[in-house]
Amino acid sequence: MPQPSTYDYAVVRVVPRVDRGEFVNAGIILACASQGFLQARIELDEARLFAIDPAADVEAIQAALAVIPAVCAGGAAAGALGKLSLRERFDWLVAPRSSSVQTSPVHTGRCGDFEATLEHLLERMVRTPVG
Repeated sequence: MPQPSTYDYAVVRVVPRVDRGEFVNAGIILACASQGFLQARIELDEARLFAIDPAADVEAIQAALAVIPAVCAGGAAAGALGKLSLRERFDWLVAPRSSSVQTSPVHTGRCGDFEATLEHLLERMVRTPVG
């Protein structure tokens, strides 16, 4: 197992009506600049979204969410943002904004397996608990 490294993460939130402040956790962004890791996984639970806003524009929200993994990956597909360093892309993704897609404050952790940690955070913070 690789040596543990410090990472930062934020929860991606969908806020269909910014004026109400209600949100659904829809993904995780995880970054470790020292290991060259920046990845996001998005899993929007549309039923939970519609429970807080039956008129939510899911297509627009899905389009906004799709940008996040593209920016994480960098390169030409991410446009001008794709040319930024990994840390700059993470900082841009987690910057506060008043839109339907926002992030939580940034949290820090330490692990040796970023993929497993990303999966754990999705299970704990995003997916609907079973039973």
